[in-house]
Amino acid sequence: MPLYLFLLLFLWINFKKKAGWWILYFILTVSIMDMAGNHLIKQTVQRIRPCNDPTLFSEMVLRLPHCGTGYSFISNHAANHFAMASFLFFTLGSLLGKWKWLLFGWAFSIGFAQIYVGVHYPADITAGSLLGLLAGWLTSAHFNKQHHFPIFDKETMIHS
Repeated sequence: MPLYLFLLLFLWINFKKKAGWWILYFILTVSIMDMAGNHLIKQTVQRIRPCNDPTLFSEMVLRLPHCGTGYSFISNHAANHFAMASFLFFTLGSLLGKWKWLLFGWAFSIGFAQIYVGVHYPADITAGSLLGLLAGWLTSAHFNKQHHFPIFDKETMIHS
């Protein structure tokens, strides 16, 4: 939460009205991905979580006090975090410079943790990550076309 709060305050202070559009698109990115994952994909596929699979009980080391009751495919944690990382990468990447690549490391660590604690299979993470990347890229492309931050234009950055 502190990272998100810092980001929102930074954008609001520096970009005013455009920050409002960016925040709206950011929320829209996560909302689209979350709804697609939970309501469309999980309810259609209905894959049981590895920690709830009786055939895996003898092989599982559950690292959580309890396992979720929802379905496993896709991982919404991976989908949401890769959507956020992708959106940030393509909208604020120029501001972040070479550090922008850490966004994907952060999202990857969230996905890996879901496998590590036993609530998702690797395929759940892979599919969620790919869908999240797509959702973040699509919403960032629309944002950049409609409301981009002019200071991040390559022409502006070259001349400044």
